[in-house]
Amino acid sequence: MRLRNARTLAVSALSGVAALSGALLPVQAATTAPNDPLYAKQYGPQQVRAPQAWSVSTGRGAVIAIVDSGVALGHPDLKNKLVRGATFVDCSKPCGNGSWIGPDGEADEADTHGTHVAGIAAAATGNGVGIAGVARGAKIMPVKVLEDGSGSFEDIASGIRWATNNGADVINMSLGAVQGVQALVITGVISDVQNAIRYANRNGVAVIAAAGNDAVPVCNTPAFDYGAMCVVATDKREAKAAYSSGGVDPELLTVSAPGGSLLPICGEDIVSTVPAGTSRSGEVCGYGNAYDEYAGTSMAAPHVAGVAALLAAQGRSLDNIYDTLTSTARHPQTNVRGVFDPVFGYGIVDAAAAVRAPR
Repeated sequence: MRLRNARTLAVSALSGVAALSGALLPVQAATTAPNDPLYAKQYGPQQVRAPQAWSVSTGRGAVIAIVDSGVALGHPDLKNKLVRGATFVDCSKPCGNGSWIGPDGEADEADTHGTHVAGIAAAATGNGVGIAGVARGAKIMPVKVLEDGSGSFEDIASGIRWATNNGADVINMSLGAVQGVQALVITGVISDVQNAIRYANRNGVAVIAAAGNDAVPVCNTPAFDYGAMCVVATDKREAKAAYSSGGVDPELLTVSAPGGSLLPICGEDIVSTVPAGTSRSGEVCGYGNAYDEYAGTSMAAPHVAGVAALLAAQGRSLDNIYDTLTSTARHPQTNVRGVFDPVFGYGIVDAAAAVRAPR
């Protein structure tokens, strides 16, 4: 069965439409802002309060596997952050190095997705280029399991196992099946990815997965699967994104993070890295040709994966990482913590509180 990635189509800002200024919610004093020129256009790191966490943990020593459509290996904001990757596209053993350009040698438009996800999680920060990553000190492991936006359960499971065996501390999966496949997982008809997630968990690896973009209360699989943390998308104003699925899953292991609103206005969605020359909104919004705005729970998940990497770098166990992410997450407006609801799960992840929580 083929899976589709959990990205809503990239939103190109319309020509002549002004960007919203949109004030961010106040948070505690942050460290000095990094010199990345697009940092001021990012609201994701600020919403999850990553800058306030960096004085405690940058994620240095942790590895985030981006199990997705591959990464542009030469991107200036990513190339110095990469560890060895692999490609699993119709092959049970690695048949590539995790590049977004697959074994067929063709650059498919849909496969820019993994590069965008990687930048959110851990783009080089303070390098005077592009954006800042949530886990600014973590490494990125590119694992290509999707080609032209889709992939098989078998390939995805192979990618999870390979990442686990090759040093990943956190696995991000911004991909999902259609609604209803959860029943096939529960009944055991489909077990490849579920078994691979269990394998990752047994080896101490946190698995973070996008809730899906079907606007239903239940997380898609694999976010629905046991051992995976489901991530709901919020917008710039910290409201639940209208397209976002979740946050109900069997374990109630759900949190929220910024994924954008899907409004065609500069600054509404999540700006991150894309392969050079593929940006749709770059010229209109002033990002250049190697950065773009996308919206989806695909963009929310790597914000959480980045925070998980900040915790993994502190030497925390898998159980502690999951417990800390849920117990320190905050509900919008009320800032209530440690309480589950079916809209936001445990709330928006809070990196500043998480890295200071007991181990």
